[in-house]
Amino acid sequence: MAASMLSRVSLIKLGLNHGKLNLHRCVGTSCSRIFINQTLHDSPTTVRHGNTWLVPFRALPISQPFRNLHSSTALLGQRVTFKLSDIGEGIREVHLKEWYVSTGDRVAQFDSVCEVQSDKASVTITSRYDGVIKKLYHEVDGVALVGHPLVEIELDEDEKDEEVDSLEDSTVSRPTTMEEVVRQATDGKVLATPAVRRLAIENNIKLSDVTGTGKDGRVMKEDIMKHIAALNTGIPPTAPTPETKAFVPPTLPVLPPKASPSPPAPVPVRAAPIVIGQDRTEKIKGYTRTMVKTMQESLSIPHFGYCDEVDMTELAHQKANLKELAARRGIKFTYMPFLIKAASMALHHYPILNAIMDDKQENIIYKASHNIGIAMDTPDGLIVPNVKNTQALSVFEIAIELARLQPLASSGKIGTADLSGTTFSLSNIGTIGGTYAKPVLIPPSVAIGAIGKIQSLPRFDENGSVVKAHIMNISWSADHRLIDGATMARFSNIWKGYLENPASMILDLK
Repeated sequence: MAASMLSRVSLIKLGLNHGKLNLHRCVGTSCSRIFINQTLHDSPTTVRHGNTWLVPFRALPISQPFRNLHSSTALLGQRVTFKLSDIGEGIREVHLKEWYVSTGDRVAQFDSVCEVQSDKASVTITSRYDGVIKKLYHEVDGVALVGHPLVEIELDEDEKDEEVDSLEDSTVSRPTTMEEVVRQATDGKVLATPAVRRLAIENNIKLSDVTGTGKDGRVMKEDIMKHIAALNTGIPPTAPTPETKAFVPPTLPVLPPKASPSPPAPVPVRAAPIVIGQDRTEKIKGYTRTMVKTMQESLSIPHFGYCDEVDMTELAHQKANLKELAARRGIKFTYMPFLIKAASMALHHYPILNAIMDDKQENIIYKASHNIGIAMDTPDGLIVPNVKNTQALSVFEIAIELARLQPLASSGKIGTADLSGTTFSLSNIGTIGGTYAKPVLIPPSVAIGAIGKIQSLPRFDENGSVVKAHIMNISWSADHRLIDGATMARFSNIWKGYLENPASMILDLK
């Protein structure tokens, strides 16, 4: 084919040569090709095969650079199928909690598409393309499989051109580190979800002026609210508390007294209750599904329990003194950071309680990091995120980490990293009620404690006088295959001693 005939051609062509398929591309007067089969032919004849024009071509000189064809479905049409990628932890399926887009919506790269819930965490899926949503493959509460289609996106013109022009020399440099990939993906673009962008537009705020605290500098809704508060008064606004009216029971009519006494009326027989509504069936999913699996595994572990009470009076006085200091640093101070730090310090004396057993039950693995899990009650069920490396954190640093984890757990946004690697656990059931409990181990951990509510009770002091004391109950459970009762009792006594005499913690701090 003459060069003049190719001067304005920029196509992708398919060639058949002796039954062999060749894919090649011509831009201007130069051609490049991919060998799907190495048999080539130099005949200049153009042949029509069905509805396809087959254009043979001549071999390029070996001295010309070899060019690679970028693998993309955009080359085969205007739409791409966006598949669910592997989200780690060996997860093969997820439940689709919420769609952030619908058919016909326009999305850009890094815009949130949907939120999925695995057995371990909730994950937000973002778009890899700029374009228009053409098809959603799943309904809300449906099951999506890793590696299967999630949505179908019709690419924008510039996106398609970019995909087609990705035929490039093999000598072109590519990013070799994750930092380079992130930098190229976010260069000149502030990462934020559509809801956050809309909030910024409504308040006339440039996203570039807001410091993002999310992953890779992503601007979160909380960042916008803090920015607005800083522009206005510098104090984050507090949500107004809705006024509630006291319930006034209806006034019953007063019957006038009768002139003469009458026999008592017979007691009416109560009719059988009528059940209104129908039974319903709900699929076990999300955190509840994880709890089912974990508790089933826990049944194979021989538990034993140990209970005691702790006098928190001295610590209550210390907390009152530290509460104002913590408030000035922006942290709401509670007892829990003290309980966690005391447990970590006691684990230094009894590291067997921070150990796990291997799958073959032949070795004990002593964990160096004290990753103490805290059971949290959420609308989606019980989860146990952990504060990592508590042995290296101060009481105040533990309080900061708890303040980060609690809102994430309540909103269902906590990540897999915060849920994995727990070596020891505490459950603060006392915030809801109750004194003693029987906590169940969370494999592979070998010990867990349940903290009861703190009560004001009478106790005898050293002089025999009755005094008011702040008493907290603790219930321990341990794996009897590795832990004996004496070890658990000695550990509990050290933990109790730190809490009853907080000043003694200073002697063992590292």
